[in-house]
Amino acid sequence: MMTQVEKFAPSDLQQYLHGENFITPQVHQSFNNPSPKREPIKHLLIGSAKTVSSTIHYLQVIGYANVSDWSPLLPTANPGEVMSILIRQILMA
Repeated sequence: MMTQVEKFAPSDLQQYLHGENFITPQVHQSFNNPSPKREPIKHLLIGSAKTVSSTIHYLQVIGYANVSDWSPLLPTANPGEVMSILIRQILMA
C-alpha cells in the first residue's frame, strides 16, 4: 500500500473538478437546502491487473480516492482481465 501521497491544493482540485461538471460544496453556500442529497456514483475499472492497479494508484496520487477504497481485483470472464469498483457519494444540489 502506498504511504506517501501527493495532494493538489484545494483550488487546483476544485478547478479540475469544475471542468468535469462536479458539484463541490462551497463555504458560502446558503442554508435554503439544509439537507443536500447525496447520490452514489460507481467507477468501474476493467483491464489487465497491472493497468487497473496502476490507475488505482494514480487516482490516489491525485487525491481522488485511496487505494483501500477500491474493491479487490476480481477476474472477469476474459482471460488476463480483472475489474475493480469504487462507489462514491456525490453531493447533488
